[in-house]
This record gives sequence, structure tokens and C-alpha cells, in this order.
Amino acid sequence: MTVSNPPSGGRSGPAHVTRFDRRSFLSTGAAGLGAAALGLPGRARAAGRKEISFATASFFGSESFGDLVDSFNESQDRVMVRYIELPPPSSSTEVYQGLVQQLARGNGTPDVFSQDVIWIAGFAAAGWALPLDEFVDADMTSKYFEGTLAACTWDGKLTALPWFMDTGMLYYRKDLLDQYGETVPATWDEMARIGKAAMEAGDTEFGFLWQGKQAEVLVCDAVEAIASNKGGILAEDGRSARIGEPAAIEAIQFLYDSINTARISPADVLSWDEEPSRQPFTAGRSMFLRNWSYVWPIAQDPSVSEIVGKVGAGPLPHFAGGKSASCLGGYQLGLNANTKERDAAWEFMSWMSAPEQQKRIALNFGLGPSRPALFDDADLNEQQPFMATLRPVFTGATPRPVTPEYAKVTLALQSGLSKALVNGEVEREMAALSDQLDKIVG
Repeated sequence: MTVSNPPSGGRSGPAHVTRFDRRSFLSTGAAGLGAAALGLPGRARAAGRKEISFATASFFGSESFGDLVDSFNESQDRVMVRYIELPPPSSSTEVYQGLVQQLARGNGTPDVFSQDVIWIAGFAAAGWALPLDEFVDADMTSKYFEGTLAACTWDGKLTALPWFMDTGMLYYRKDLLDQYGETVPATWDEMARIGKAAMEAGDTEFGFLWQGKQAEVLVCDAVEAIASNKGGILAEDGRSARIGEPAAIEAIQFLYDSINTARISPADVLSWDEEPSRQPFTAGRSMFLRNWSYVWPIAQDPSVSEIVGKVGAGPLPHFAGGKSASCLGGYQLGLNANTKERDAAWEFMSWMSAPEQQKRIALNFGLGPSRPALFDDADLNEQQPFMATLRPVFTGATPRPVTPEYAKVTLALQSGLSKALVNGEVEREMAALSDQLDKIVG
């Protein structure tokens, strides 16, 4: 058995929590990992307990998720959780493939797993994720953001439990807004006007930076623009396309026009993902930027940012008559449909999603809670003041198309959107894309 390096951040972690690399996970499964391999003294610590396993991508923080698992194991004497650490989300393909191969075996391992929001429908449709209706009620679900619940629902059933989230947001030069006597723009037209004024005044080189690379992030940007115009990519049931409708066409036309008509965005955005678009902004070269929450601490770091103390962040703009929409990211919790310890698995995953653990994750990992009430928490407001301001952003969280065919849908979207943004034939390309999506999901 191959044992990988210590958890992220260089921490060795608790003695009985050991990282296993993906090959070990796939070749043996957590059920095959013996007590000695886990560092347990025989099976004494698990005596009388139900034993389950938890697999998750690893996230950087001042502690590891293994530390949370350790806290759960020490908090009660009914369930013993074995922790399996998968690669970080930057290697999401490996995380996805590892989970797919293991869940497809149908042996119940891992009993609980974390999953990117875009995998939820596929895992549920394959019968790998247990619907949670027997465990949850309306009072419990009311404690989470609506957008996260929507992303966790497939075919009318909650098949994942909200855990933590991230969304797209608008970064802006608050010093220049003050200088111009402007407020944070509520609509895309207002943003374009202010961005153009900043360029004409010579205060910035660009008005608005975003991500147009033919990749997943382009889908995220499109989701936000379309939803902010009261449009959609797929119908609510996920079985037909809406991207050929006027609301979607207008939204994608705006992105094209930002480069070619308003000229507030450089043509380079069509080859940029997150980091290439972030770097000019923190170098002081743009008025506005669409990106994720990771940008904030970078913007406040004087070793890499020219705009420390001059940046604000908030909800993305919307079209007239619409409302702000932010593409939902983050990882949510799933319960293996083949687990042999259903109640024990639920006890653990509900503990992991409880307010106390979500607060701990927010403070120690900087990952956004999926419970709105936590944004009123005094400790969170004091220790993570930026995150505490994100409640209105997360309130507008919008999932990407919810469909078990997402892998095919996103490739079609990336190609069709890219064509429209390059050739400017937005209506024609969206019509062709709509036909293609109908064939995929219909």
C-alpha cells in the first residue's frame, strides 16, 4: 500500500488519520484498509462502534479535513470514521474519476463523500447517491441557501447535503468609484458605462475583465449573465434547452459586445481563465473583474497587488428587470446508496454540515458556509470580515445546468459559446447550440 505525503499545509495530522493516495483508494477501497494501516491500535478504538469511511478532495487550510473527522470520532462513541484524502480540487478530474470508479463498484465504499456541485445529478441518476428525504424535513432544508439546495436536488429529490460554497462575484475599484462619485453598478449597462469612463480618463487600461477561455469557467460566466436576464441554459426539469431564447441570446451578445462594441474588455479574455484575468486587475489595470472569492486575499497582499485597500467586492450586475446571479461552486456531501451503515453515515454527514463545523471550515479554510445564518456570526464577522460581506452574493447563487449528462452538456456549451464569442453570430450559434443540447438531454 502506498502512503502519500502529509496533509496540506505540511501538517502530519492526528496519528490515526493517514492519507491514502488515489491508487490505494481504487485498488483496495476504504473497507479493505486494515486497522494497522490506519494507525489504530488493533481495533480497540473502534470497539462497539459502527465503522464508515469518508472520502473528500483536500482543501488548503490551517488544518485538514482529517482534523474534523478526528473531532467527530472523539465527540461520540457510536461511529468511527476512516478518512480518505483525495487530490485537491485543482485536480478535479482525478477526484471525479476516483469517486466514479469506487462508487460504481457498489460495495458501499466510501460511505460518505464530498462532490463538486456539477457531479451531483450524475451520481444521483446512476443510483450511487442515496436520496436524503428520509432524513431531512422542510425545517432543516430552510436553513440553507436556496441556490445550494437547487444544486443538491435531482429529479425532485435532495440527493446531496449542502456543505460549503463559492460563487462568482464582481470586484471593483472602490477608490475610483469614490473619485467619480459613482456607486457600485447594479446593471451591466451601468458597469459598462463606468468602465468605459475609467478607460477614457486614463485611470485604467480595461473596463471589465472576465473569463472567455473555452473551458468550464466560460460556462460559469455564461450562467451568470443568462440568469441575470431571467433566462436559463436548460429548462427546470433539465430535459430541454433554453439557450436559444431571447434572454440568453441578449446575455451572450453583451459578452461579445464588451469586446467588440463597448470595447471595455480586451480580446485576450477569450483565452483567459481565472488567473490571467485576475493578474491585470490586481496590477491596477482594470476597473471591474468577474472572479471567485480567492481573489480577495491576493488583492490585499502588497507583495502581489498594486491596489491594496482600493478594492471592493459584491454581487454581479444584472440586466434591466433581472436580478444578480452568481454561478455556484463548492463541494457538497453525498451518502453512498450502497452503504451498509446508513444511519451512521447520516449521523456523520449531518454533523459535518452542522453550523459548528461550517463555521470552523469558514474560519480555518476560508470556504463559504451554505447556511445564511452563519453570516451573522460575530466570530466570523471579526475573523473573516470579507466572507461576512458575501451573504448577498451567495443569496444569488445559481447552479450550472442540473443534469446527469453534464459532462456532455458542458463540452457542447464551451464549444458553442466560444464560437459565438469569436464570430459574433450569437443568435445563429445559440440556435445551433440549443438543438445540440436538446439531443443530449431530451
